[in-house]
Amino acid sequence: MEILKWEKLSSKYLVKERWATLRVDTCKLQNGSTKDDYYVLEYPNWVNAVALTEDNKLIMVRQYRHAADIVSLEIPGGVIDGDELPEYAIRRELLEETGYSFKSAELIATLHPNPATSDNVTYTYLLKGGTKTHEQHLDEHEILIVEEYTIAEVKQLLANHKIDQALHCAALFYGLMKLEEY
Repeated sequence: MEILKWEKLSSKYLVKERWATLRVDTCKLQNGSTKDDYYVLEYPNWVNAVALTEDNKLIMVRQYRHAADIVSLEIPGGVIDGDELPEYAIRRELLEETGYSFKSAELIATLHPNPATSDNVTYTYLLKGGTKTHEQHLDEHEILIVEEYTIAEVKQLLANHKIDQALHCAALFYGLMKLEEY
């Protein structure tokens, strides 16, 4: 049997904000049934980075995440602004969050954070040759600490479940696999 896309019969916005939009759809499924009240979160697209310094240290950031109520060790990243190209967005985010500039950037994964409930995409980049060129330029509500780890240390952090953000774990796995190719 072939899986077909649902037919959207109607759509209504419940919340429209800068960082998240909630809509409710009514859809017709391929078996003829109708699914009422299917909630979809619309988010901007995101970028994240497996970022290596010139001396092959991975750049990580530590910050508080209110929704989960945790201090989280993560890779750098953020929201793509408007029609900004993903590679430009990740270079901007890295400069703002860490103060590092990079010699190269390679797209290594395009992931849907949660395709059951949200419509956005995360672009994951492997950046190499990072050097500290600027001071951090954080947004008003960003408070984060930049940390550097060896590749072996990051592998151990993953093995010990010390990185809580699922998209960042996936990005690190893609990045570590890519690094093993070189």
